[in-house]
Amino acid sequence: MNALAIFLGMVGPWQIGLIVVVILLLFGGKKIPEMMRGLGSGIKEFKDASKDDEASHKSDETLEEKKS
Repeated sequence: MNALAIFLGMVGPWQIGLIVVVILLLFGGKKIPEMMRGLGSGIKEFKDASKDDEASHKSDETLEEKKS
């Protein structure tokens, strides 16, 4: 059996609660929203950059087709 499937099968509500408590103790309640905002803005920037790259790639293809 796949090791990942075994690991995910062992995670229950108590384990998730324990992980949440440990994260709260390590980072504190004020730092977690800041980290999530940073993560969200990073994901948004990545999506925007990938869309811009895709759009420039498509425009390059149309320019090459026009030259031919």
